[in-house]
Amino acid sequence: MVPLTKPSVGAAELAAVAAVFDSGWLAGQGPRSAELEDAFRDLTGVAHAIAVNNCTAGLHLALLGLGIGAGDEVIVGDYSFPATAHAVCFTGARPVFVDVRSDTATIDPRLVDAAISPATRAIIGIDALGVPADWDELSDIARTNGLALVEDAACAAGGTYRGRACGSFGDVAAFSLHARKGITCGEGGVIATDSAELAERIRPLVCFGMESAYARQGSAGSSLPRFTELGYNYKLADILAAIATVQVGRLGTLLAHRRRAAAYYAAALADIDGVRAPQVPDDREPTWQTYAVEILEADRDAVIASLRELGVQSTIGTYAQHTQPVYGATASCPNSARFAERHLALPMSAEISEADQDRVIAALRRVLG
Repeated sequence: MVPLTKPSVGAAELAAVAAVFDSGWLAGQGPRSAELEDAFRDLTGVAHAIAVNNCTAGLHLALLGLGIGAGDEVIVGDYSFPATAHAVCFTGARPVFVDVRSDTATIDPRLVDAAISPATRAIIGIDALGVPADWDELSDIARTNGLALVEDAACAAGGTYRGRACGSFGDVAAFSLHARKGITCGEGGVIATDSAELAERIRPLVCFGMESAYARQGSAGSSLPRFTELGYNYKLADILAAIATVQVGRLGTLLAHRRRAAAYYAAALADIDGVRAPQVPDDREPTWQTYAVEILEADRDAVIASLRELGVQSTIGTYAQHTQPVYGATASCPNSARFAERHLALPMSAEISEADQDRVIAALRRVLG
């Protein structure tokens, strides 16, 4: 079976884990978490980074830090894993879904203005499947309307938009370190922001509303914390942070392998009828976290089943969030719905070989006739 993904981990990551064992500090928000935060500051160019246990937690805290709460509305690009809208709901606010572009599957800035109401407090743009959103246009809209701008960069570590690193746009961004992402520690996330004030509000919320034990080690006098607000247990274990830090150091090589694989797919798919390769404008560099083609005529779910019979694992792209019953949404997002119905994610990782890609392409050609 050609797997959908294969994490690129090995001796360097094992050595980092061993070093954590030797250090005696396995808990969250420790020295390895601090190293990971330094690595993400260097990667994105922002002033502050905060390690968390997953990207959903990162988005939740980003919104809380911005003061989002009950009675507020947050505009959300529709085509995304529902964690994006879940994070809005966690604050008591309501997600307002906006359709995506017909090519990139990222939020369509031309539709955002019409979704703004007196209750709107923020916009969440999503680097969908690793393709950066239109951040200049979104930034202009947010600035003009006095709204906060949040970047869901779950899939986008190492991506760029008009020469700027993903994770550096808007007021705050959140990355994922999930096993399917370009860099991973199994589960994890990082918040990135240039705002010292926002970082100061968010950091204690990661650890129950207090300063972490590691940070308190250098404090004079009593180290007993005081709790002045409710926080969460969103800490990233130092074992995972150590793995992720190694992965950030390898990011350039990992992305190069993914980009080679994406180019190989694009060339091979050019003469297969009934399938459209991903569309990416020249002003942005995706991470190819997912290589999702659009199935134009065949039933996508039937294609997934047929590919599995031929030894190829595949899946959907992601979700049209507005269709999920949990939100009770009434929005119309036809482009997002089309992608949710037609996108087929082919096997993609930094480890995939051309021989495995040839198997994938041959199987897809056979299934589509």
